Amino acid sequence: MDNILEVKNLSKSFQGFQLKNLNFTLERGFIMGFIGPNGAGKSTTIKLIMNLLKRDTGEIKVFGKDNLKCEKEIKNKIGFVYDENHYYEELTVAEMKSVVAPLYKHWDETTYKKYIKEFALPEKKKIKDLSKGMKMKFSLCLALCHGADLLILDEPTSGLDPVVRSELLEILSYIMQDEAKGVFFSTHITSDLDKIADYITLINNGELIFSLQKDEVLENYSIIKGGHQFIDSNIRAEFVGLKENSFGFEGLTGNKNKILNQLGNKIIVEKPTLEDIILYHTKNRIGGSQYV
Repeated sequence: MDNILEVKNLSKSFQGFQLKNLNFTLERGFIMGFIGPNGAGKSTTIKLIMNLLKRDTGEIKVFGKDNLKCEKEIKNKIGFVYDENHYYEELTVAEMKSVVAPLYKHWDETTYKKYIKEFALPEKKKIKDLSKGMKMKFSLCLALCHGADLLILDEPTSGLDPVVRSELLEILSYIMQDEAKGVFFSTHITSDLDKIADYITLINNGELIFSLQKDEVLENYSIIKGGHQFIDSNIRAEFVGLKENSFGFEGLTGNKNKILNQLGNKIIVEKPTLEDIILYHTKNRIGGSQYV
């Protein structure tokens, strides 16, 4: 097993927030969706991986090497795409490339020209005049032109229209035909992960909820619906989250068979979406319904 990213017992404390003992790994050739509600610790984790924050405890290895001891070597092989534009707005695409390219040891001008053409990026246009979708494509172009084996994407599709989002996801899928690469994809848009993610890592309140293959996540859980009369303390204990209203209950469980053995045809069993699973794990209230 060749892990491109390993996070072990990672912790970081701030006033009012703590990232607590995160553990997950990403193998080469796979895309990991990194997800959680706002304030869960996603950005903190990414900053720790990139050594933009100093960790309190734990270990981070990228390409099998410590991200502190081998920082320069590692960053030369990481492509990073932010959700916001951090370029000089008054420069053209070509001028901005000329600023960025010398920073990398293995910049490939041929690859740059290839993606400029494929993404239809206007080199003579100023950054400030590009649409958000074009800016994101430019960021991705720069991330791919220096031999990066790990792409770290921080909300890359946020705020984009569905057509541009779909196009970017297709680009990522194409890139991943190279099985030597890996993608760490932080997002809150679960439909994007439905399309391309191989693994899902969910965090909430600074804690790891799970890090599993996407198919395993979807197979492990079920939505159960039924009437109030069938809920007791033993049944409640089998739910990750339970929503109750005047019509009955609906809940997420990882123990479908146990509930079926007790309630049989008195309940309805449905397959959850990835969004269902994440909401039940992270939300206390939605609308006027109570999750317990």
